[in-house]
This record gives sequence, C-alpha cells and structure tokens, in this order.
Amino acid sequence: MPLHPDCRKVLDMLDSLGMKDFSELTPTEARELSLTPPPEAPTPVAEVVNRSISGPDGDIPLRIYRPAGAPLGVLVYFHGGGWVVGGLDSHDETCRRLCAGAGVVVVAVDYRLAPETRYPGAVRDCRHATVWVAENAAQLGFDPARLAVGGDSAGGNLAAATAQMARDQGGPRIAFQLLVYPVVDADFDRPSYQANAAGYLLSRRAMQWFWDHYAPAAEQRSEPYAAPLKGSLVGLPPALVQVAEFDPLRDEGVAYAQALEVAGVPVRLTCYDGMIHGFFGLFDAIGAAGQAMDEACEALRRHLA
Repeated sequence: MPLHPDCRKVLDMLDSLGMKDFSELTPTEARELSLTPPPEAPTPVAEVVNRSISGPDGDIPLRIYRPAGAPLGVLVYFHGGGWVVGGLDSHDETCRRLCAGAGVVVVAVDYRLAPETRYPGAVRDCRHATVWVAENAAQLGFDPARLAVGGDSAGGNLAAATAQMARDQGGPRIAFQLLVYPVVDADFDRPSYQANAAGYLLSRRAMQWFWDHYAPAAEQRSEPYAAPLKGSLVGLPPALVQVAEFDPLRDEGVAYAQALEVAGVPVRLTCYDGMIHGFFGLFDAIGAAGQAMDEACEALRRHLA
C-alpha cells in the first residue's frame, strides 16, 4: 500500500521546518526538538496526580490517571523516545486517551533516560514501578489480578522486558501487554530497516544512534531484557502488537508476535498499512491513530474485564 496522505502531510511539514535526523543531534538537542505543545483541549479524565516513588537507584516520578467510575484495572505505561527523549508530558494525551477509552487507571513512568543512564537503568525503573503498582493495588483502587503493561517504541521494549522480568523474578502477575511498534531487537539488516531506512520519520541511522546511547556494548544487545526477542517467550501474558508499514521496526514487531504465538502466548498482530513510526500519538494529524487507539482500548477492556 502507498504511504497514507496523512503521513505524507506530516513528513512534508517536518521537511519544510528543516527538521534534522536524530542522529545529527546531541541528546540535549534531540530533547529540545521533541518538545511539543499540549493539545488545546486534552482528553478529560476524572483525576491526574503527579507523585514520586523511591526506586532502586533514586526517585521515580509517576503520573497517575483515573477514569470516571470504577476502573477495570491498571495499565503501567512506558513512553517511547528511543530511551533518550520523551517523558510524562510527551505522552500525556496518549495516557489520557487510554485511561478514558479503556476505563483503566494509567500509571505513566518517567524512567531515567540514556545516555546519562544506560541499560539496564530504564528497565530497572520500569520493573520497580510495576511492582509498586501491584503492591499498592488497594490504594489505587483496582484488582491486582488486572494489571497490564504497555508502551510505544522504546516504551514497548520496556513493557516487553518488564513482562519477561515479572515472569522470571517472581511476579507480579501481568494480565496483558500492549506493544505499539516495539523495539525488540537490534538487527539493522532486516528488510524493513532497508526499505524504510530514511524518509519516514524514524530512520535506520536514528535507531543506531538510540541503541548506541542506550546499550552501546554488543553483548548487551543480546540480553533478553535489552532485546526481548532474544529471550524465551513461554509463559508471557497475552499481547497486542501494533506495527506500521513504513517503519524500520515493522519486521521485528512482526517477528515478536510470531515468536509469541509459537511460544503458546495468545497474541494479536495488527499492521497499519500506509503508516509511519510514531503515528499512534499523532491524533490530530493522522486519522488511523484513532483506529489504533480504539483497538488498544478494546484489547485492554477485554483482557482486564
């Protein structure tokens, strides 16, 4: 399928602004470039609370979103941004829509970023936050058996790794994982990396740059908690894996879904034709973002109800 016109408009706009590839920037410059103003009318939820918890290596900021009515469960959400950029504000609207659409508490985790904190710092923060959420289920007002993890891109990587850590390290029990174009491997020679190497928002060079900041050592990239496709997937929770056609990460997301199925894990794989990496959060610019969000919310309701 050809590139969707909505995606073409986004790419043309970025070209007109002279946007540089992440690989041409310092981490500080990339973070400044990634700052986006909030929508004029954020999706309403019943309550939003900022708080901090004590982590293994320092405090971990959280943002907790509550839906109207009794929540079905909780989603611990990890933002994308190549482990280098992004934060609570960059994914605020995404979390609001998941909270309101699925009727779940969403706990967004502001994990430490690379290169200041390299692997496994971020995944340690994410696991600790997930354990804290499970242990504080009564305070948060949900059944601890109805716990999901999720994230987009690097956040999908952290969600998949957190699910594996929960299985390997005695819990908590996770009922579902939402993986939106997740990073699950560091193989830059897959066909989707070659076909979508440049010109589609996320480039092959940018992903190499992100990996170099997060896990620079080759041996680290073979560890399952860095590259979840490298690990055993037996016994993991059911998953929804969403990928985009014009995304360097497409093939590894497909491979992860297929490996989950082979391991006996219930999984649904959806490839959004004509879409680019990052489309999931571009609600005002790309119509298919709403479709992907609806699918994610429906899956959360189904697995946590």
